[in-house]
Amino acid sequence: MNLRKFFLWFVFIDFAVFSSWVMWNEGYLGIWQAGFTSSGSLQILLDLAICCLLICSWIKGDAEANGLNPYPWMLATFATGSLAPLVYLIVREYRKEKPLKEVSQFA
Repeated sequence: MNLRKFFLWFVFIDFAVFSSWVMWNEGYLGIWQAGFTSSGSLQILLDLAICCLLICSWIKGDAEANGLNPYPWMLATFATGSLAPLVYLIVREYRKEKPLKEVSQFA
């Protein structure tokens, strides 16, 4: 496992555990409601929404260039935030690896 994969897995696992804990304590709607409690939290919510839109535009181009259907990844981004792009990056890293060619001794 290279350093990039290790970092992606590390961030994904840590953030997924934290997100699950928050979801357990606050609920899905509770997370959204917290974004409307003040102008500062609304600014953060809107900033993250804009970032997700930008990430989706990148995923669309990158996935199509790599022979993947971008729409499930984009839909998952709107549902889970940055967890879906993290998984996309992990999948992308594994797809980059070229399969080892089996060399037959009879070839």
